[in-house]
Amino acid sequence: MRGRGPRRGNSLSNLGIILDGALLVRDGLIAAAGGRSKVESLPEAKRAEKLDLGGRVVLPGFVDSHTHLIHAASRAEEYELKIAGASYEEIASKGGGILNSVEKLRAATAESLKLRAHAALRGFSAYGTTTIEAKSGYGLDASSELKILALHRELAAEQPVEIASTFLGAHVVPPEFRTKRDGADKYVALLVEKLIPEIAAKRLAEFCDVFCDRGAFTREQAKYVLRRGQERGLVPRLHAEQLSRTRATQLAVELEAASCDHLEQINASDVRALAESNTVATLLPGCDFHLGLQKYAPARALIEGGAIVSLATDYNPGTSPTLSMPMILSLACTQLRMTPAEAITASTINAAYALRRQTTIGSLEVGKQADLAVFGVADYREIPYYFGVNTCWMTLKRGQVICSATASAQ
Repeated sequence: MRGRGPRRGNSLSNLGIILDGALLVRDGLIAAAGGRSKVESLPEAKRAEKLDLGGRVVLPGFVDSHTHLIHAASRAEEYELKIAGASYEEIASKGGGILNSVEKLRAATAESLKLRAHAALRGFSAYGTTTIEAKSGYGLDASSELKILALHRELAAEQPVEIASTFLGAHVVPPEFRTKRDGADKYVALLVEKLIPEIAAKRLAEFCDVFCDRGAFTREQAKYVLRRGQERGLVPRLHAEQLSRTRATQLAVELEAASCDHLEQINASDVRALAESNTVATLLPGCDFHLGLQKYAPARALIEGGAIVSLATDYNPGTSPTLSMPMILSLACTQLRMTPAEAITASTINAAYALRRQTTIGSLEVGKQADLAVFGVADYREIPYYFGVNTCWMTLKRGQVICSATASAQ
């Protein structure tokens, strides 16, 4: 998938497959890529350590561009309520949902949160993911949000999966502000006057995100937060049009946001706006699947309209508790009607573009990081075909093996 991205339209299907291929890796970067006989004939290749992958399928490591990595516990009790017919919003109105996770995170120690996150990161790598975006947003007070972002930094230094950190203080209005007059605006003031300046000064995040939807923040509040973040160097992202159409997609385009995510409720004008922009449409079919919803984001309209489409897990305890990008590919194929090739492109080079990392990751070409996901299948289409099955055989980050089926078996 050579190219610095992004891919649009028909180009999503062009994987640039190399049969009997090889890579030469030097100092964690790809020094040569192509047919095996050509790469092996290079003088440096003759002196290199050889890793024979036995004819397996090799992809760029998955880039999971939307996760909520740090949280304290599952919300399995709400899962049963949803099965019995309670809606996401009904559960949230009774103190469940995001506020449930907020209560648990505030009570948790940094050590327990880190242990849980380390386990999740090992899980990500086991499915072939080498880079993730990680959001705050389950603290919703100054100390807890800063704790989450500090953990992102610590985790990035302690283990191999690359982490792009996002400040999502504007997830929902926290409980202590809900009883106040103009509580949402008062909370927004806290975000822009205290938290954003401190986060920017300490470089705890690259991005600033807002959940702009019914029951969360208005378009005007989202614009205010994201503008103040931009002024401090934080690139905008948006949770957009998940539960209702708020015109958050149009706002994302106006602000030249890196991405707007979810998009189940967008219309034709939103599709056109995205197609004419460089804002990535990040689709999260795991969320709709887990909630048992019938309506998914209109991937075909977005692709055929020319938008930049990416895929992500939305790993979180309430609506998408999955670490598996291969499962997301399966859902993209069956529910979003994307082809396997389109789904792979959306979860590698286009997802890298959504994280502003397209020059370093997302494809297998000279100069980029040697981030590889190796699958024990004969055909790349078998990766989504075997839904719920982990066929990832080995994962490498910057040329180093970080997970392998052989090691797991031992």
